[in-house]
Amino acid sequence: MEISVHTFVSLDGVMQGPGGVQEDPSNNFQRGGWLVPHSADGQLDPVDGWFRQADAILVGRKTFEMMRTYWSQVTDPDNIVATALNTWQKYVVSNTLSDDDAAWGNTTVLRGDIVEQVRRLKEQPGGELQVHGSWQLVRTLHDAGLVDTYRVLQFPVVVGDGKRLFADGATPATYRITESEVLKGGAGAVSLTLRQAEFGTTGTGEFVVHDGQEVIA
Repeated sequence: MEISVHTFVSLDGVMQGPGGVQEDPSNNFQRGGWLVPHSADGQLDPVDGWFRQADAILVGRKTFEMMRTYWSQVTDPDNIVATALNTWQKYVVSNTLSDDDAAWGNTTVLRGDIVEQVRRLKEQPGGELQVHGSWQLVRTLHDAGLVDTYRVLQFPVVVGDGKRLFADGATPATYRITESEVLKGGAGAVSLTLRQAEFGTTGTGEFVVHDGQEVIA
């Protein structure tokens, strides 16, 4: 399977608490719900498409508990996100969550060395193992070079504080944009799909002037 990461980010890269004031108030974050005023008029339409490509879902413990509280209440059979989260295979990363505490549909708890655990999952046949939210887990998988694809909805909002998708110290990497769309209506969010091209480097170069012309050295 391939690992794909899905998240909402602000213009300054914040992914914390987009959907509500109390969604993730950790680290005294007081700007939760920043996405909600900009979510109308089709701005979240790509999300259904994300879930339709999933074979299984992988999340961290805090995201798991937040999702279970909210999505277990959604019983609309036409809601693809609810159907996926309530019934499809889920993996939750936690060394403290018991199997009984993780009871939510088809859920397996991953304990111990998460990088090794995910490597084993990637070796299994299938399509996409999708990560949603899960800031700390995403950073761990990124730095281990395990993320194949990022799907991002970026909103033209500067939050100014909070957990960022790529905080300082992230391992350098290069991506190819394979899909992009400016969503009409609302704030005009940008939907991006990015595939890893190189890991551990961004490459380097230099602009110089040669015979009166600017060229790349």
